[in-house]
Amino acid sequence: MIVRSFKDIEGTDRHVKSASGTWESKRIVLAKERVGFSLHETILYAGTETSMWYANHIEAVVCTKGEAELTDDTTGEKYTITPGTMYLLNGHEKHTMRIKEDFHCICVFNPPVTGREDHDENGVYPLLTEPDEG
Repeated sequence: MIVRSFKDIEGTDRHVKSASGTWESKRIVLAKERVGFSLHETILYAGTETSMWYANHIEAVVCTKGEAELTDDTTGEKYTITPGTMYLLNGHEKHTMRIKEDFHCICVFNPPVTGREDHDENGVYPLLTEPDEG
């Protein structure tokens, strides 16, 4: 059993801040826990725009605070995301988040992230893995 709080991981290597300066993520469950998913609390900052494409992952996101506009970059469809709204990137959709007020969310990734990922020039997280135990 693992019991851990987001407060416990503040300032540790599980508290990741993007190179772009548009978000930070507290990664409470990672690939090294070997449970098949990772779980994060992420904050995207007001007034920022982040384009992403999870080519290697499926992501589910639940907004807990704030507001953002989510755009499907392929179709141009736009969605307002507010507390209690979930979106699921089950088709590896390229998307852009325009943050109206600090956007707090809980994210689940499959396959799980290692905690070392940041978006590359295409908005993609690389598919990193943990070495096999043995």
